[in-house]
Amino acid sequence: MQAALARTDATASLRAINHRDFGYEQARHLILRAGFGGTPEQIRALADMGPERAVDALLAADAPPHARADDDGFDPDIMAPLSPEDREAIRRARRAADEDTLARFRLAQQERQRRDRAQLRAMQRWWLARLIESPRPLEEKMTLFWHSHFATGYRKIENSHHMLMQNRLFRANALGSFATLLRAIVRDPAMLAYLDNQNSNARRPNENLARELMELFSLGEGAYTEQDIRDGARALTGYTFEHNDFVFRAERHDGGRKRILGVTGLLDADGFVDAILKQNACADFIAWKLHRFFVNHDALPDHRRLAGPHGRVVQQLGATLRASEYRLRPALRRLFLSEHFYDPANVGAQIKSPVELVVGAVRTLRTPTRDPNILVDAMRRMGQDLFSPPSVAGWAGGRSWINTSTLFVRQNTLVYLLTGRAPVGAGGRGGGAAMERRMGAAGAGGAGGGGPERFDPSHLLADLERADPGASRDPERVARHLLLRTLGEAREERIAPLTRVAHAAGGRVTDAVVIGMLALIAAAPEHQLA
Repeated sequence: MQAALARTDATASLRAINHRDFGYEQARHLILRAGFGGTPEQIRALADMGPERAVDALLAADAPPHARADDDGFDPDIMAPLSPEDREAIRRARRAADEDTLARFRLAQQERQRRDRAQLRAMQRWWLARLIESPRPLEEKMTLFWHSHFATGYRKIENSHHMLMQNRLFRANALGSFATLLRAIVRDPAMLAYLDNQNSNARRPNENLARELMELFSLGEGAYTEQDIRDGARALTGYTFEHNDFVFRAERHDGGRKRILGVTGLLDADGFVDAILKQNACADFIAWKLHRFFVNHDALPDHRRLAGPHGRVVQQLGATLRASEYRLRPALRRLFLSEHFYDPANVGAQIKSPVELVVGAVRTLRTPTRDPNILVDAMRRMGQDLFSPPSVAGWAGGRSWINTSTLFVRQNTLVYLLTGRAPVGAGGRGGGAAMERRMGAAGAGGAGGGGPERFDPSHLLADLERADPGASRDPERVARHLLLRTLGEAREERIAPLTRVAHAAGGRVTDAVVIGMLALIAAAPEHQLA
């Protein structure tokens, strides 16, 4: 894995890749990065389209919508504010020292909080299902991108419906306009609560949202001054919410003159956002974030040092964003079609996030989804808890995803998808030799248990058998085929351990043997990369 991540030299060319240079491997790279991977049939379909049509298919606004509309079943009123009558009853009870009445209200509040936490868990399962099933994988991937970019965590705001509203906001604008999204986020109840703007007023402006709006969401550190923060906070005063609705409280707003990023006037939140969008640093910063997410996380660790070929690409992408008034599709289209995107230095250079790992396994191997509660918990233990990023900076990504503990959970989660055996905690170790022994025994004795939802891997060998009848009975041919399908390459040192799984089963290629081989592949460092 270290060797793969160490490649940093790349072409700086954003010229579109030549049609004749776009084949199966390029299509596989595209669907891994602009989605969560795909089956060989889906990859071949993209390859046959050619680069322009393939990229446009992933970017298409008219792609079929996701069939699941069950987010409408979530309760928007669990955490509704108390009625005036209830508030008056509490006030009277406090004055009268009526502990029984106060205890009754406390118990009711605790029950609402319990129900809201349960709804949040249901929302995690719901989003995982969308990520796995959506016919618009890039839309879901960009929703995930914005969730980490405009990071907001449930643990602080404790309102599941506000998190759902924000999730819908990100999806509706996933591939639209960053300018529109930036204007919307300063009116988003979850963000207003998370960064303490709901009570900000002219007498006591809260600077949290103003600071993060520039530092983390649009410009990056070093592109603004403390005075910009102070006047930005004044511009955001009075921006609050009531229950599930944004509300502007004019009586709390500071209507005086402000100077933000060189723009002077009676600026409100929209004037603040407009001043941000005028800065060249804004487009470059968003281009840098997109490049880290889609191309190479480690090539440019500092947005202020856009040097070398990767830096030149980010600057060109920033220019594309500015020219299109921050519309995302033109920039992403240019990126996904570029020679830079398909450069060998950028292929296999990203560590999969826990979501990418789990969702990609289901979408590419067509495993059963199994118990979504177990998968959500596994992703949390791998470091990615949906609706609860670790901080306002979002998930760090890259190498932070991997350590001895998370690597063990990653391997066991993939074995769970393949076999139905619930992943154990991170207290053990999953070294290659130990994994090989377990999978060898499984191949001999029947990997692929897991109750009624058995994984049938026969479809994985169908194209091998069509191309060469009888090849699916040859352990070495099967091992090579599975490696190519999952890792994109079949290195000789990876083949022998896989064939030993078949030898332990008497040399036969059974479903259990194929599952054992896949479990071994899942333990390979290369399987953590996209």
